[in-house]
Amino acid sequence: MRFIEDLDELHLLYGTPGETSLRKVANKLTPEYRNWILRSRFCILTTVGPEGTDGTPRGDDGPVVTELDPGTLALPDWHGNNRIDSLRNIVRDPRVSLLFMVHGSNNVVRINGEARVSADTEVIKKFARGRNLPRSVIVVKIAEVYGQCARALVRSRLWGSGDESEGLPTIGQILSSLTDGQVGGQSYDEEWAGRAAKSLW
Repeated sequence: MRFIEDLDELHLLYGTPGETSLRKVANKLTPEYRNWILRSRFCILTTVGPEGTDGTPRGDDGPVVTELDPGTLALPDWHGNNRIDSLRNIVRDPRVSLLFMVHGSNNVVRINGEARVSADTEVIKKFARGRNLPRSVIVVKIAEVYGQCARALVRSRLWGSGDESEGLPTIGQILSSLTDGQVGGQSYDEEWAGRAAKSLW
């Protein structure tokens, strides 16, 4: 298999980007981008570090991010598995990307920028859920924000094709296979919902 390793060859293959794909880019939240992002309860955070890249889903029961100012967003780091892959990457390399989705919409909104991890008490308090607080907050300075065309979601029929999860391996099955049955299995799957319900925030 031959690979393209020269930018001139790549540009020749794809030609010139359409005018709208360039003009839709902003360097801070416009009213329309703000409306879109604050309707999103789910995003994918992508980071890069010495070991490579990391992409992680982030979700909430309301807006997944909070606007600190038109050029700055805050993303709470709620309870998880404590791998902190994204946080470690950000501490060493601030480059991040966020991809926001809204259920039912075939469009997505993307943000590229730089992030820092904060454990500042005043910032963390903004995300209080009763007694529950995130341990840290990812603060993102926006370099560019833009909408992505709908073709990928239209092709995949993501919102209209029904539940396609039947027959998928469970995390318990995956863990059991990877560890020769030492962890995971049916009991892991059966107990997970109860564990998660106590530690969502």
